[in-house]
Amino acid sequence: MNIVLLEPEIPANTGNIGRTCVATGTTLHLIEPLGFQLTEKNIKRAGMDYWKDLDVKRYINYEEFLEVNKHPKVYMATTKARKDYTQAVYEENAYIMFGKESAGIPEEILVENEETCIRIPMISGIRSLNLSNSVAIVLYEALRQQGFGTLEKEGKLHRLKWNS
Repeated sequence: MNIVLLEPEIPANTGNIGRTCVATGTTLHLIEPLGFQLTEKNIKRAGMDYWKDLDVKRYINYEEFLEVNKHPKVYMATTKARKDYTQAVYEENAYIMFGKESAGIPEEILVENEETCIRIPMISGIRSLNLSNSVAIVLYEALRQQGFGTLEKEGKLHRLKWNS
């Protein structure tokens, strides 16, 4: 899977998203400008020691992202979409894009990708969910549709054993 952040502004969100990407074997694509430096303590703190294991790619702008990735089909997560994120059928290596915290994905991009715009249902009057929470919700739905691939599906106790 591929998570794409368009101009992320808050380092802690990007760090949390990076950690989710490492835990799921997902590539993180960052489209500039970023609202922070990748060497900032906050991003490393939020991503903890996992940041070094992250498959992360950076792009100067949205056009470079499209070019480098050969104009992939991109699901656009936005509060403005008419389709629920669970209605999409995600491919094995789907690209799922999220916009910057203060403004989301520009409407110019959204109208060009109307068929792949998705939203997380919320009560009216709420602007949006936290970016890192939104990424986790949509990414795990996409992974669920793929049967979770090679992700570990069963946990193990450290000191005790399960009864059954």
